[in-house]
Amino acid sequence: MGTLIAPEHADPIADAEALRKAVQGFGTDENGIISIIGHRNADQRKLIKEAYEQLYNENLIKRFESELSGNFEKAVYRWMLDPCDREAVLAYNALKKADYRVIIELSCIPSSEVLLAIKRAYQARYRHSLEEDVASHFSGEMRTLLLLLVSVYRHDTEESEPKLVEAEAEILHNCIKDKDYKHDEIIRILTTRSKAHLVSTFYRFQDISGTSITEILDCDQDHEFVAALQAVIRCIKCPQEYLEQVLTDALMKHGTDEDALTRVIVTRAEIDLGEIKELFYKRNSRTLEHVVIKETHWDYETFLVTLLGKD
Repeated sequence: MGTLIAPEHADPIADAEALRKAVQGFGTDENGIISIIGHRNADQRKLIKEAYEQLYNENLIKRFESELSGNFEKAVYRWMLDPCDREAVLAYNALKKADYRVIIELSCIPSSEVLLAIKRAYQARYRHSLEEDVASHFSGEMRTLLLLLVSVYRHDTEESEPKLVEAEAEILHNCIKDKDYKHDEIIRILTTRSKAHLVSTFYRFQDISGTSITEILDCDQDHEFVAALQAVIRCIKCPQEYLEQVLTDALMKHGTDEDALTRVIVTRAEIDLGEIKELFYKRNSRTLEHVVIKETHWDYETFLVTLLGKD
């Protein structure tokens, strides 16, 4: 359930002309920009970009980059990119900071087909593969884990084999009980099995241990590799719960993490941000809109709240 409020039909030429007026002349009409792009889905935004370039021989995204600034500009830039191209940009920026969480998100949350499309977009934009760049920015077991995650093509099935689930839940239980987190078998299971198989395995693990696998790993989250394993498991088991936690951490800790806040809202507004909002309210007893308004300002705040579904 997305939160984006977009018309069923929109006129890309009229939108392009209105955006041209918003960026021309003395001062930029930020509210005019938000009122259009904040209410257009990915297909509609693509048509607007094409119409704008045909009408004015100018790239609309580059024009926005020159007219806008700060977190608002970053959010608009990411929103206007095609979804797979956006993920490629997020991955590239994350690699510069060695942020393994973003790489885990893009490799574990989308389908295998979407991950392939993201990797193609990455190679087209940066002229080298995502795998190459992951390998050059990480080392040791973290590099092994992330490389396998971005390389895998998981079998999309809703079925799992009970005997295999039982055996691999036991393997995970024994390795984690012994704190042997970097064991090859843990990495093999998490990076090769289908999501349906893994979800069944995680539930069977809980039956065996009496505690969920993520709760057990919480005890050792001071170790970066353990935190990475937990992120993989949470992204596969329930992406919405994982992303709600990202938003809570971004907004409720000391200082706002605008990059994480923007990433979740921009990437999920057309997919499942409605569910993420509900989970946020259950955890924090405050609406996501309320906290975003409190923690952000000016055009950036207006844009995010618009994507959250508030007119």
